[in-house]
Amino acid sequence: MKKSYRLAFMVTVALLGASSLVGCDSITAKSKETSQVSSAGTYTANEAGITVLPAQGQAKAVRLQVVDNDIIRVTALPHDNFSTLSESLMVVAQSTAEYEVRKTDRSVIVNTLSMSAEVSLDDGHITVKNDQGEVLLSGVNSGEFGPVTADPVGESKSSYAINQQWNKSSEEGFYGLGQHQDGRINHAGDNVELSTHNLQISIPFVVSTRHYGILWDNASITRFGNPEPMSPIKASFTLYDETGQEGGLTAYYYDGDTLLLKQQVDDLDYQFLANNNTREVPFPEELGDVTQPRVVWKGQIKPHKAGLHKFRMYSSGYASLKIGDKPLLDRWRMNWNPWFHNTELELDNTQRVNFEVNWDSQGGYFRLLHNSPQSAADQFSLSLASETAKAIDYYVVVGNNTDEVIAGYRQLTGKAVMLPKWAYGFWQSRERYKSQDELLNALKTYRDKRIPIDNIVLDWSYWPEDAWGSHEFDKTHFPDPKAMVDTVHDLNANIMISVWPKFYSTTDNYKEFDQKGYMLNKNVNVEGNLDWIGKGNLNGFYDPYPQESQEIFWRQINEKLNVLGFDAWWLDASEPDIHSNLSYTKRKEIMSPLSIGTGAQYFNSYALPNAQGVYEGERQTDPHKRSFILTRSGFGGIQRTGSAIWSGDTVPRWSNLKEQIAAGVGTGLSGMPNWTMDIGGFTPENHYRYNGDVVVGHYSEMAQQHQKEWQELNLRWFQFGAFVPLFRSHGQNPFREVFNLADEGSDVYTSLLAHIELRYRLMPYIYSQAGDMFHKDGTLMRGLVMDFPYDRKAQNIDDAYMFGPSILVNPVYQYQSRVRDVYLPGDGLWYDFYSGDVIEAGQIIKAKAPLSRIPLFVKAGAIIPTGESIQYVYDKPNGAYTLNVYTGDDGEFDLYQDDGTSYDYEKGGYTYTPISYDDSEGKVTIGKREGQFDTMATSRTYHIRFIDKGDTLTNYDAKPDVTVTYTGEAMTIENPNQ
Repeated sequence: MKKSYRLAFMVTVALLGASSLVGCDSITAKSKETSQVSSAGTYTANEAGITVLPAQGQAKAVRLQVVDNDIIRVTALPHDNFSTLSESLMVVAQSTAEYEVRKTDRSVIVNTLSMSAEVSLDDGHITVKNDQGEVLLSGVNSGEFGPVTADPVGESKSSYAINQQWNKSSEEGFYGLGQHQDGRINHAGDNVELSTHNLQISIPFVVSTRHYGILWDNASITRFGNPEPMSPIKASFTLYDETGQEGGLTAYYYDGDTLLLKQQVDDLDYQFLANNNTREVPFPEELGDVTQPRVVWKGQIKPHKAGLHKFRMYSSGYASLKIGDKPLLDRWRMNWNPWFHNTELELDNTQRVNFEVNWDSQGGYFRLLHNSPQSAADQFSLSLASETAKAIDYYVVVGNNTDEVIAGYRQLTGKAVMLPKWAYGFWQSRERYKSQDELLNALKTYRDKRIPIDNIVLDWSYWPEDAWGSHEFDKTHFPDPKAMVDTVHDLNANIMISVWPKFYSTTDNYKEFDQKGYMLNKNVNVEGNLDWIGKGNLNGFYDPYPQESQEIFWRQINEKLNVLGFDAWWLDASEPDIHSNLSYTKRKEIMSPLSIGTGAQYFNSYALPNAQGVYEGERQTDPHKRSFILTRSGFGGIQRTGSAIWSGDTVPRWSNLKEQIAAGVGTGLSGMPNWTMDIGGFTPENHYRYNGDVVVGHYSEMAQQHQKEWQELNLRWFQFGAFVPLFRSHGQNPFREVFNLADEGSDVYTSLLAHIELRYRLMPYIYSQAGDMFHKDGTLMRGLVMDFPYDRKAQNIDDAYMFGPSILVNPVYQYQSRVRDVYLPGDGLWYDFYSGDVIEAGQIIKAKAPLSRIPLFVKAGAIIPTGESIQYVYDKPNGAYTLNVYTGDDGEFDLYQDDGTSYDYEKGGYTYTPISYDDSEGKVTIGKREGQFDTMATSRTYHIRFIDKGDTLTNYDAKPDVTVTYTGEAMTIENPNQ
C-alpha cells in the first residue's frame, strides 16, 4: 500500500496486549517474548499470542492472535515475514482479552475463557475447541500456497493462491457467504464462488451449525467448497454428436425457425465481451447479419468420473438444459444481465447420456461450466480457496448460538449502525421517473388515495444525457430539483437519489479525480469502451480507497445534491460495473491499478470504501441526521456504513421470486441485517413490457392473456416483500405503483393495500428489531437454523424464515398455488396468523394460501406489539400500541424506541421496555422503562389482546381485553378470560 494514501475506513486489528488467565506453569501473555524449541518445531509467545514455525507443511509460520475470549485470528505464511501482510479492509476490532499459552509434547495451545486453539508443532494444522472441549474446527493441514495465475496485471512474489480445508466428512451445516442467487441457504456440499456482480454480493463469513464462524480476510475471488474453478464440459466428459461421432456436440444455429448452420462443437461458450460490443468468442461467420440467433446443442456425454456432477449454466435470453432426458434448468434473463444457474446430477462413467441445450439468445450470453465429483469427505468439508493473497488470514468466532457468532462478526467488522426509522416504511421506485412531475404525481397519488408511503426514489438519468457524473439535473425535465425535494417533504415523505461512481470523461468531476490520480481510466484511455447511452460515451469509475478520494466524492455529492435536501443515497453499480459483460480477467485489468493494489486482489471490496466515504462524509456534514445508503454491492463490514443492500436486477419470474428468499436469509446469516429486493423483479419479459407498439405502464395496457399472471406474480412478491427488512417496490415497465398494478376494489388491489397496512401496523415490532440490530447485534430476517438449531429439518429449509422472533413467513412462489407445504419447526404450538388455528410443531402441514394472503404462523408465547393505522412512520408518534399476546406458552419482548432520525441512540438516547407473559398465571408484565430520549412519549395507551384459538391480530377493530396507561413504571395485567 502506498503510504501517501491513508484508507479512511481501514483499521488494522490492534492487539493491545493481554493479561494471562490462571496457571503458573503456563507461558503468560504478559511475559516477555519467549521462544521455545520442540523436537517437532519451534514457537514464540508474546503479548499478541503465539507464532509457530512447524517442522513441515507448506506454512512455514503460523500465528495465533487473541482478539477476544471468543475470537482468535489465524495467519499462516509460506515464509516467516509477517510484515508483508496488507491492512484489512473488513476488520476494525481491538482487543484486551485474557488468555494463556500452554505447551504439550507435539503442540502449543492458546486458551481463553470461551475457546482454545491448538497448533501442531509438526505440521502447523489448527484445532479449535469450545469451552466444553468439543472440537469445532480441525484443519486438514497448515494451508496450501501456490502461484498466482488469475491476476492479469501481475503480482509480487509475496502473493500466493491459497487454500485451506477443515473438517473433512463433516455433517454440519454452513450458512452465510453473502447474497447468492442459487436458492440455497445451507451451503453444505455446495460450491459457491465468492465474486461480485450485479446479482451477487460476497461477504466471506461462514457460520456453522457447530456454533462457530470463520471470517476469511480476503477480497479476491474465493471459492467455498471445491477449490477448483469450474471448467468447460469437454474437460470432464467425452462428447458425441447426434450421429454418435466422438469429439463434440451437434450445434444448430437458427434465425427464428430457419436453420443457418449445423456443425460439431466441443465448448458452449458465448459468455463475455472482449470490449465495447465485441464478443470474445464471436458467432460463426456463416450466420452473416444474424446477431441474435437461436442455438441448439444436442448429442451425448460420457463422464470421465462417476458421481455427483455439478453444472452451472450462465445465460441470458431463454435457456434450458436437459441431461438424460431429465429437464434440469429452464431460465430467462434480460439479454444484458446474464447470471449463473446451478444444477447437479448423479452420472455413471460407464454410460453415455443424452444431452440437449436450447438457447434463444435475444442478444444475450451463454456458457455451460462443470465441476467433477469430489469424494464425500471433501465435498462435505469446509474449504476456502482464494485467487491471490499475502497469507492465509482468518478469524474464528465461537458462540453458544448463531446470534452470538454473528455478534462476533460485527465485533470484528463494525456494528450494524441504525438506519432512519422511515427506511422501514414502504418505498416506491421506478426504473426511472423521467421528470419531477412524474415523481411528484406518483407520490401525490399515494397520498390522495391514502396509501401509506415513506420514501420515493429518483433513479438514474436525471442528469443531462452527455454529463453522467456531473451531479447536475437535466433542466428540461427537472427544472427545479429543490422545489421537487421540498414538495416531497411537504407531503411527509422522503426522497432517495441514485449516485453512481461513474463519470463521463468530459465532466469536471472526472477531471478532478483524474488530476489527483484517483480515476480508474483504463476504460477510457486503453479500452475505449463506450456505454449504452445515446451514441455511447467514454466513462470511468473512481478509485474509492484513498481517504482524499472519498472526501472528493462526498464533496461533489454534497455541493450539487445534498444541499438540495435529499434524504438518502442510492449507490448503484458499485461492483464496480465499469463495462457490463466483460470477462473477470478484463474486469480485473480495468480495475487496476488501484491505489492499494490490483483489481484481482481487491475484486470483491469496491462497494465498502465507496459507501464508507459517503457515510462518513455525511456524518461530518450533517451530524444531526442519520445517513442512509442503498448499495447494489457490499463486502464484509458494509453494515457499519449506514447501508442496506439489495439483490440487483432480478427478473419477474416465479423461479427468481423463490431465489430471493434464500438470498435475503443468506445475507442476514452473513451478518448484514438490512436487505431488500426489487419487488416484482426488475426487467420483465417482452410480453409483459410491450403490447404491439404500446410500452405498458398501467397493467390494463398489457395483452389481456398476460394480465392475470402478471398481477398474481406481483402480488405474491409484494406479500413476501412486506416481510423483509426493507419494503421496496421497483422495476421497469410495467409500472409498479400499487394503483398501476390493479384497479381499486379488485381482489389484487385490496390485498396489496392490506399488506401495506399490516406492515405499518407492525412498525413497533419491526423497529424494535431494528434497534436490536445495533444494540444486541440482532437479525430481522432469520434463517430457521437461528431459532431452531437442533431441528435438522429446519436447517435445510430454503423457502421459509422467521421475521423477528415470532413470525414464520412462507412465501408463495408458484403460479395459481392456493396452498403450500409449511413445516412448523421446533416444539410447542403455532398459531395460524389469519385463522387463529392452533397447531402442534414438528410437522408439515398444507397451509391455506388464498390469493389474498401469504401463509404466516406465530409461536405460542409470542408478544407482538402493533400500532394504529398510519400514513408514514412518524405519523401519530404518541398513538396507542396493542400488545398481541399469543397464549399457550411463556414469552417476552423488548420494545425499543428512539427518535428515529438522529445518532443520539449511540449516546444512550433510546428506551427499552421489557414485556413478559406468564402463561400459567395469565399475566402480562410491562416492566420499568429503561433509558430516555428527548422526544419520547412519557405516557402511552396500551391495549392488551390475549390471542387464543380462533383470534387474529389482523382484526384491528377487535375490542381489547384490557386497556392501560403506561407511564414508564412496571405494571402487571391479568388476562380477564383466564
